[in-house]
Amino acid sequence: MKKIELLVPAKNLESGMVAINYGADAVYIGADRFGARAAASNTVKDIEELVTYAHKYNAKVFVTLNTILFDKELEEAEKLIHEIYDAGADALIIQDMGILKMNLPPIPLHASTQTNNYDLERIQFLDDLGFERIVLARELSLEEIRKVKSKTKAELEFFIHGSLCVSLSGQCYFSEAITGRSANRGMCAQMCRHPYNLVDADGKKIVLNSHLLSLKDLNLGKDLKEMIQAGVMSLKIEGRLKDINYVKNVVSFYRQKLDEIFASDNEFTKASSGKTQIQFEPDPEKSFNRLHSDYFLNGRGEELVNKNSPKSMGKKLGRVRLVMSNYITIRTQEELHNGDGLCFIKDGEVLGVRVDKVDGNHFYVSDISKLKSGMEIYRNHDHDFNKKLLADKSVRKVAAKIEITEIEGKLSFILKDEDGLQSDYVLETLPDVANNEERAISNIKTQLAKSGITMFDIEEVIFKSTQAYFFRMSELNEIRRTLFEKHEQHRIKSFVRKDSVMKIQDIPFPKTEVDFTENISNEKARQFYKEHGVIKQEEALEISPEKVDQLLMTTRYCIKHELGYCERFQGAKNTPPEPLYLEDQNRKYKLSFDCKNCLMKIRMVGG
Repeated sequence: MKKIELLVPAKNLESGMVAINYGADAVYIGADRFGARAAASNTVKDIEELVTYAHKYNAKVFVTLNTILFDKELEEAEKLIHEIYDAGADALIIQDMGILKMNLPPIPLHASTQTNNYDLERIQFLDDLGFERIVLARELSLEEIRKVKSKTKAELEFFIHGSLCVSLSGQCYFSEAITGRSANRGMCAQMCRHPYNLVDADGKKIVLNSHLLSLKDLNLGKDLKEMIQAGVMSLKIEGRLKDINYVKNVVSFYRQKLDEIFASDNEFTKASSGKTQIQFEPDPEKSFNRLHSDYFLNGRGEELVNKNSPKSMGKKLGRVRLVMSNYITIRTQEELHNGDGLCFIKDGEVLGVRVDKVDGNHFYVSDISKLKSGMEIYRNHDHDFNKKLLADKSVRKVAAKIEITEIEGKLSFILKDEDGLQSDYVLETLPDVANNEERAISNIKTQLAKSGITMFDIEEVIFKSTQAYFFRMSELNEIRRTLFEKHEQHRIKSFVRKDSVMKIQDIPFPKTEVDFTENISNEKARQFYKEHGVIKQEEALEISPEKVDQLLMTTRYCIKHELGYCERFQGAKNTPPEPLYLEDQNRKYKLSFDCKNCLMKIRMVGG
């Protein structure tokens, strides 16, 4: 059976352990430097602790070192990679090709989505180089994924949920050019979430103060089986900056979805051990979301952005039915609670109110003045649901059995788990024979089956001894505790990390000349590209002067298509005169459209 991995973000050690508890087969986490989320950094010690915890469940830990590096950082980065390997990490996620010229430990390498894994030629180059895994661009369709799978041998990873970068990953220079905060250095200022005016060639403002680049969030919950069948083996959730409740809810949702698929299709199975009995009904709409789309997975979609706000909208409840002097009623099937946060759109702006009191179907809110009958209304803070999530302490359990046998005057308690691993606890001296055999055996089985908050679920206690012995309850508890602790350590030690056998292949890069979009920012990266046939190379924007008409972003998302101006697919007529521009309070940005390749580019006007 093919093992399918649910890959989950970890902001920190606590978040990573929660992700494992709620069903992650692997987690990805940043070290204290050089990660694409500078605000989510962790010590090597914490990474080592997370690795130990994950390996108990045969789950894995991948560490992100996916920013571009400067020359002065190369030695430090190489040292950190060795520390990460020594901490037990299962793979390193990288962007900078200069890393391949370092003296590396045998840690498997994953090509980050930041390496711009969008076109087949580039993906094949990384595959032929020897990367164990390639994280595909979010913009790819199912058909494109199938084609990549047919032409490559590396594992394929794909995002299934969370925030979307509107730019092709690794190809966004908006933040660097405008604020000096490089997205390729983990410090993105999220210029795509800002409001803009859209202006045509005649200076006419077509759209005012609208979030035209702020994509809705990704939710591919209904497409998981098709993605797996297309060749994706790792299904990735975005969100290394999200809170614990987000992790609990979203991971549980996708764990249940995948387990349903595995139960009905013997071709696939989960990539780790154990199971969590979730005590709530997961619903990703109740956690942070900017409304959802499937982006390009099933072809170019409609309404990919939420023009009104880049903030979380939450779950749609229905429409306002009545607005009275101090309360409202809503046409909804959802139950509301005191403390809920509601939001709605008025005059192109997202506004919010708090539910102060619920009395039947009367909802007393903090500010009723801007609400009107017929308005669509969303709940962006579900007070009761979040309270349940916060209180939920679900534990992931590995199924096991305990067998009690007597051999050569010794009593053995043997624990065997779902993976076939076993540990034993042996009594060298036999206890007193029980007066009441039936009662004694019953007590032994009852006490040994109690697993509480441990990682084991004892499904059966098998008594094979020919003689029943008397045990005090405290003695049985001590036997169980010792046996569990011993087997937990056995599981950790039994985990076999797969070291890399990668040997960089001497193959030509697809181009002999590259510009700044290859993000070459250090001498080792320059050496790498030279050795792979690149004759002419530009430096990364982060270390070179800004250009006239600086390219800020390349995206498959198209504003023309979003607004119904696409001649190719929508047959639009009488479209606004081009070029089109975005403008904010300070600057103007030129849009250009490569309709043949369905790409949009945004450039600085006037350098």
